[in-house]
Amino acid sequence: MIDLTIHPEGLAHNIQKARENNIIIPTIAQMQNPDLIPEKIKDKLAKTDLWAVDPVNLFRISWHNEAKESGGLFQKVPNYVEIPSALSGVPCRILAMSGKWFPTGCHKVGASFGCLAPRLVTGQFDATYHHAVWPSTGNYCRGGAFNSKLLACDSVAILPQDMSKERFDWLKSIAGQIIATPGCESNVKEIFDKTWELKQDPSMMIFNQFAEMGNPLWHYNVTGYALAELFEAVKRPGQRLAGAAFTSGSAGTMSAGDLLKERYPGMKLAVGEALQCPTILNNGFGGHRIEGIGDKHIPWVHNVRNTDMGIAIDDEDSQRLLRLFNTEPGQAYLKSIGMSDEQIEKFTWMGISGIANVLCCIKMAKYYELGENDVLVTVLTDSAVMYKSRVEELNDLCGAYDTVEAAKDHALHMLGLKTDAMLELTYPERKRVHNLKYYTWVEQQQMNVEDLNDQWYKPEVWDEVHKQAADLDKLIDAFNDEVGLLAKL
Repeated sequence: MIDLTIHPEGLAHNIQKARENNIIIPTIAQMQNPDLIPEKIKDKLAKTDLWAVDPVNLFRISWHNEAKESGGLFQKVPNYVEIPSALSGVPCRILAMSGKWFPTGCHKVGASFGCLAPRLVTGQFDATYHHAVWPSTGNYCRGGAFNSKLLACDSVAILPQDMSKERFDWLKSIAGQIIATPGCESNVKEIFDKTWELKQDPSMMIFNQFAEMGNPLWHYNVTGYALAELFEAVKRPGQRLAGAAFTSGSAGTMSAGDLLKERYPGMKLAVGEALQCPTILNNGFGGHRIEGIGDKHIPWVHNVRNTDMGIAIDDEDSQRLLRLFNTEPGQAYLKSIGMSDEQIEKFTWMGISGIANVLCCIKMAKYYELGENDVLVTVLTDSAVMYKSRVEELNDLCGAYDTVEAAKDHALHMLGLKTDAMLELTYPERKRVHNLKYYTWVEQQQMNVEDLNDQWYKPEVWDEVHKQAADLDKLIDAFNDEVGLLAKL
């Protein structure tokens, strides 16, 4: 459960700071349904850039944003990319909800809000004293730094030194401090080690996405609801939601799968990881290049008991497809196989982890022999905007690109996917994966073993966390009332 105990002194400081900085905090209900957002706030959004460092952009933490760089409002059906069968090689529909149209261009701005908001509106985090520390493998610390800036809080972003240049360049203008830890995407322990060091300073408050229950609370109540709305809006007669697949990362999006499994009993929920670091499939380790999906541990917030399948994706597949979708020769090839200009543009909405999510869906479709009446859903965490330097690196490494090479990439790295490196999670297999949490969280991070056991033997604890959204919204409403800005709109 998320601690919602009020700390009066810190709360008073936060309320005063919100008044001074013109901050109104959105509720989870408003993120679910932007129709609930006051019209005066929408009027201001209509004049505000998507990435502007303006507190009003807190109200754009939603999957329902219009696909506009500036002045966009909201739409009923979330933005998504449909992967046509001519591209995927499977007959079922694959729908990938787009994170490109969040502020910062990534849905992690939502997960970080889910972690920060409970401590801010209770006063546990005192914006006049604490620094918000965001340990991350990439996008989460970007979202955390952005939300901190909007909420007038000091921030510290932690991420591996080998992450993309674009991430570091953007953070320099937003974060109070940037710490680059040794290694690449899968070097999560080095990030945790740095947080332990920072914890020695009482002014440093850690918001660890892998352990903060605000992360799954947000994804269950916002991402899960949006995926269900997307499916209901675009399904055809006779079609069913057959499953969902998400690369692990912090496992926040896996709780969106929890909501979907409640709505659509019988669907399958899969978790993906890099083949080069097969922790779920083989208790393994290693380095990989699928930025944003963590590894070498099982996140504390992953409801493993509710996960049906593990899928490993070769990071070479995601890298080669990134080049296919984001170069002129690649796009010319896509046009030659019947893709429209609109489809080709939307394929650039897929970042590296988003491509990996789509590849998980393709492997899942082949494994379960899904047909035309089956639909799989996933999310695109970010877009190619964060990976232009990676495309240049691929060009330098692999040589000149042309339509012949593009055709090879499509054939080898998408159409040629097989059902290898997949594991249906039986009860004992799920328990094995769950048990891996012990070594990271109890031995290293001093979590409580009784809580670990409750996650498995008392699955209702996940329901209790999901339901705390209503309690959080009450605290947000009370906070906004005390700040007094809503009444003056």
